[in-house]
Amino acid sequence: MATTTAPRGQDTGTDHDLPGRTTLADRAVERAAAQAITEIADVGGAGHRVFGDALGGSPEERSAQVSATVDDTTAALRVRLSIAYPASVAGTAREVRNHLVRRLHELTGLVVTRVDITVVTLYLNQPGPRRVR
Repeated sequence: MATTTAPRGQDTGTDHDLPGRTTLADRAVERAAAQAITEIADVGGAGHRVFGDALGGSPEERSAQVSATVDDTTAALRVRLSIAYPASVAGTAREVRNHLVRRLHELTGLVVTRVDITVVTLYLNQPGPRRVR
């Protein structure tokens, strides 16, 4: 929940620095981070099973699972996602981490102090034909 307050009698529509405080809920930061992750190639959502999916849809079609802990000006993130095979897991995780730090600062003004990433599955970027035995 974002709120901005100003003393009574002051116009909040001006460009002056006014006293007040903006508070972002953890859930708002989680959603912003999950959306930012969709901007990165070779990254998909967190599948619930490694081989196949019991819930329907492929892992890359769902969004990544993000949980955030927000303090006044900082945020710490825990991310669960999948990566397209044969992309580099370490390189892609580093790209995700750097992108989240930059984008969340742009979108929210928060400084991201920590991003823990768990890669839950690798998926084929382009599904091939099924083999019949």
